[in-house]
Amino acid sequence: MSLTRAGAPAAPAVRTGQPLGSRLSQWVSGGLVRVFLIVVGLFWLVPTVGLLLASLRSPRDMAADGWWTVFTEPSQLTVGAYETLLKNDDITGSLLNTVYITVPATVLVVVIGSLAGYAFAWMEFPGRDWWFLAVVGLLVVPVQVALIPIAELFGNLGIFGSLTGVVLFHVGFGLPFAVFLLRNFFAEIPRELLEAARLDGAGELRLFVRVVMPLAGPAIAALGIFQFLWVWNDMLVALIFTDSGSQPITVALQTQVRQFGNNIDVLAPGAFISMVVPLVVFFAFQRQFVSGVMAGAVK
Repeated sequence: MSLTRAGAPAAPAVRTGQPLGSRLSQWVSGGLVRVFLIVVGLFWLVPTVGLLLASLRSPRDMAADGWWTVFTEPSQLTVGAYETLLKNDDITGSLLNTVYITVPATVLVVVIGSLAGYAFAWMEFPGRDWWFLAVVGLLVVPVQVALIPIAELFGNLGIFGSLTGVVLFHVGFGLPFAVFLLRNFFAEIPRELLEAARLDGAGELRLFVRVVMPLAGPAIAALGIFQFLWVWNDMLVALIFTDSGSQPITVALQTQVRQFGNNIDVLAPGAFISMVVPLVVFFAFQRQFVSGVMAGAVK
């Protein structure tokens, strides 16, 4: 720092203006980027809006022209396709099967993953680090590798083709990520907080339920959304491990396309319901999802 003749520090030089690159960077990072992201978001929603409008049109109108004509002819909109859908036992039954598969698979992964994540984070037992490394290593195992061996195992157990087999498969492949995510989140909890609870007489189970789980809301929400979306949208596992009585909506729609290629009055509303449920779940827990992923991704 330079000094004046009287010994006082010299006044800093006044900046005459920002460089052109800095001004352009600030301008681009402001309104232009926001407009671009809004446009991208609108384009991302076009298939969803198109499917919704298509599901509200009659098969004759859909065969005549595109779904965008409803903006000039709103009289085309009707709920007849959804009435037809409710009368289709295959579609309605598959929607219930999807719920019967997705809800238990999500709940079991969250519960078991929470217990295992807490154990790996704060409990001492022989080979803890090695066991955790083995769990992390399972993250790289592709689902396709295990399809045939597990199908043979489920066949020997008598659960192949049932809802139980599909749920167990999703739980088994969802647990490695659940344990990894929640263990990293639980490890961020201050040790002093847990030690204070132990001094007050809390055991491990009470400590987990009363102290750890209330703090794990964001991570639990993120894990639940991940697992819910994966199981709800799954088709490969369901196509192999289910039969005609236990197939979810993804397999039922694929069967409708294969058997009745022009059955659009059932396919359009069924596909929209299958797509809109995960979207509603994601947007409902969006904040918890983001905060949970950020908290569990770093240690």
